[in-house]
Amino acid sequence: MKSRFESKEYEFLEIESRETEDGKIVSIFLNNPTSRNSMTWKMGEEFADLIHSIKKEKVLPRVVIVSGRNDVFCAGGDLNLLRSFSEKSFSQNRRDMRKFYGFFLSVRKLPVPVIAAVNGHAIGAGLSLTFGCDLRIFAEEGKYSFNFVRLGIHPGMGSSFLSPELLGKSLGGRLLLTGETFDGKFAKTCGLALDSVPKSEVYSRAMDLALSLSKAAPLALQELKKNLYSWKQLDSALKKEAESQARNFISDDFKETIKSILEKREPKFTGK
Repeated sequence: MKSRFESKEYEFLEIESRETEDGKIVSIFLNNPTSRNSMTWKMGEEFADLIHSIKKEKVLPRVVIVSGRNDVFCAGGDLNLLRSFSEKSFSQNRRDMRKFYGFFLSVRKLPVPVIAAVNGHAIGAGLSLTFGCDLRIFAEEGKYSFNFVRLGIHPGMGSSFLSPELLGKSLGGRLLLTGETFDGKFAKTCGLALDSVPKSEVYSRAMDLALSLSKAAPLALQELKKNLYSWKQLDSALKKEAESQARNFISDDFKETIKSILEKREPKFTGK
């Protein structure tokens, strides 16, 4: 019998469930084929709704896997969504960005282990989403980058907190400040990814890990997740990020970002 969340239909998400002798493993796939699984407001609402529905189940899944369709994980924020931010006021953007972060980072509040099966490129907020999961398997040939500053905006989606938390201030700060691109092998070497495998093997590797985790005592894992993370600290960082991004969205530099994307050229920032 399907759970309630499995019976729902989503426009930008797909759900798969696998029954094992130890319990259910649920896989969530980002699916926005027209724009490389980029994050829209609607996708965020659907994602938060799904996470909330999973949490309400009487019998929780043993493990949740987050991955992507369309040969990519997530290209970050949708262009039309970014354009809409440039047309709003500071106060509107501050409020909306905090809400938008909450949609996707609700995954951090799941009381069961969450594995990011990063099956392809993950950029900006898409990469931040993987940091919000507990464990990560990266595609060796994938391209990964916190490209926020190259778009004229402060890092968002919790990356200013999650990156230093996972990697330390030196390496975490470097990736945020430079916006450099790295591959899956680098992610494994620096400890960001538990493993790095060819793209075609990412999901199966994540499923093997999920099967192993599902044999652990579920109540013990749930208590462990409560103690591993401080949502209070992350929430404080999210509020600061929302304010900083809201300030950036009304700048001339961000308008130049949008214009340069449409004209397919490098932006020329002036600091205004």
